Formats: sequence, C-alpha cells, structure tokens
Amino acid sequence: MDTLHCIDYPVYFNDTLTELVNFIEQGKYSRFFILTDEHTSEHCLPLLQSRLQHLDGKYDIIEVNAGEESKNIDFCCGIWKMLIDFSADRHSLLINLGGGVIGDMGGFAASTFKRGIDFVQVPTTLLSQVDASVGGKTGIDFDNLKNIIGTFTSPKAVFIEHGFLTTLPERQILSGYAEMLKHGLIADAEYWNALKAQGSHLTLPSAELIYRSVAIKNKVVLADPFEKGYRKCLNFGHTIGHAVETYSLQNDENHLTHGEAVAIGMICEAWLSHKKSGLSAEELDEIATVLNNLYPKYHLDDSCHTVLHSLMKADKKNNGSDINCTLLHKIGECSIDHICTEEELCDSLSYYSKL
Repeated sequence: MDTLHCIDYPVYFNDTLTELVNFIEQGKYSRFFILTDEHTSEHCLPLLQSRLQHLDGKYDIIEVNAGEESKNIDFCCGIWKMLIDFSADRHSLLINLGGGVIGDMGGFAASTFKRGIDFVQVPTTLLSQVDASVGGKTGIDFDNLKNIIGTFTSPKAVFIEHGFLTTLPERQILSGYAEMLKHGLIADAEYWNALKAQGSHLTLPSAELIYRSVAIKNKVVLADPFEKGYRKCLNFGHTIGHAVETYSLQNDENHLTHGEAVAIGMICEAWLSHKKSGLSAEELDEIATVLNNLYPKYHLDDSCHTVLHSLMKADKKNNGSDINCTLLHKIGECSIDHICTEEELCDSLSYYSKL
C-alpha cells in the first residue's frame, strides 16, 4: 500500500510508528504532546511510548474521558489549560492518539490554540481510520448538535496503524464498517460487493480494504476540500443518521454508536433514493437487508418523528430551512442536494421501523 497524498499532507499506512518518530524528529518541535482517552492510554499509548524512549522528557500526556459526551467546549478548555500549564508554544506539536472524538476535538484544540499549532492524527478505531482522520475537518459538539463548532484545518500527517484495531470490541469494528459500506454505496459498487461478501459475521477488515476506503474518501476530498458541493456526497446516511445519533445520546443510557446510527440513516435515505432519485426496488432491498443483518434494530416509533425532524433541520449542510440529503441513483453512484420534505423524511423512518 502506497502513501496517500491529501491536499497538503500525507497518509501513511506502512511502518507507521517509525514514520511518526521520523516526523517528530525532522520537525524539530520545541515540545510535543499526546492527547489520549482512558482506552487509548491503556491499549495504544504503551506501544507508541516504546518507540519514543529516546525522546523521554520531550513530551507530556493529556488524557480526557472517552466518548462523544466529552467532545465539547468544556473538555477543549481543559486541553487548552493543560497546554498552557505544560508551557506549549507555537512550535509545539499535538499528537491525537485515539478515535474520532480525539481526532475531532484534538484537531480543533490545536487549530485554535495560539492561533494554531501543528497536529497529527494517529487514529486507533476503524471509524476514525476510514473516515474522521482524512479530510481536514475538526470540531466539537455544542447545544446537543454534532460537530456544529469547528474549523477546516489539515493535520501535518496521518498515521494509520492497522495493529491498533486488534484491541477493539466487535461493536466498534461495526461502527467503522458502516462508513466503509457508505463509501462503496456512493462511489464504488465493486467495493460495496467486496464488503458485502464479508457476511453478517464480521471480522476485522484487512488493511487493503481500509486503504481502499481511505482512497475513496481522499478522492472526494481532493475534488472539494472545503465542502462547497461534491464533498457533500459523503453525507449519505448522515442527515437522518446524525439526528438519530443525537436523539439516542439524549435518551438512551447505552446510546447508539455513530456507525449504528448512520446504518439507520442509510436505510432511510436509500428508501428516499428509491422514491426520489431512481434507486431500484431490488437495490433498496439489497441495501436494507445487508445493513439490517449487520446492525441491531433500534426502536423508533412515530412519537420520535417530530423531534428527529427538528434535529435534521439543524444539520449544517442544509440551505436555509430546506433539509438536503445525498441520495443514490444506483449502488456506486449518487448526487447531492435533494430537498426532502418532513413527510418524506418521516415516511423513510416508518419504512425503517417496519422492516
């Protein structure tokens, strides 16, 4: 697997921790900091530290609580305060070692601290490796809205270490797998078929499949780095999925993962695609069957629809009061900016509930 080149930074797949150490040494940083949560501190940080023994005393660890609930301004303030306490200057480096929450929040904290310090992404979950690590987006949640505050700021590099994924529970593998399936649905039918062939008893995807997913996303990002148009194709499943995810965060003790919510969103938006943009009944059934076999059913009755519609209206990709969805013409081909009415969106939720 070759190194991928994004807009202005590389994504490494081979011998990644050696590449990271080389990057730190060549950057001649005054100090560097490793942002983790309690899970990556236990399972991933020791491996990285074993490669940094000769740099002992040149870095400090900043640890935050794991989970989406931590991706807010209060925890960002904690990161900024730790950077100040550790005497970080504008020639410091922040290494974001963790999943999507660490990458999003760490990137946002770095991009705003002293008007911006360098950061790199070392994603440790499947979701963050195939999705959040590439694209130059940073962000935090605010007022119960996902990623509503953030910047477009590129990392200096991304280091994708497949070995970190062996520490993940199956539910987290499935969460990332949803984004891989999305990449196939919007851009590459052959890739969708390869993923579909894995069946309902999912094992850890190979490094080659992960590389293909990152390559699909990178191609989209290169065509539209600041999400002015085409990049919104990556939003397939997310207009409804983000609303369902936020609803679950607000109401469930054991809330949905991002991928579980996006899987629901993809089923609903595939139904909308059948109604509005030409997706065949056969392919709608194929998509719904594959996703239903992989992901647990989530109860959404009609009483949820008003709340979910309100959450969809707050999606940052909307244009005014219109709710925009990315829809499929067929598996592997999509288009953006389909305006969907409240009735259509609620009917899609009803379709999911009746499966």
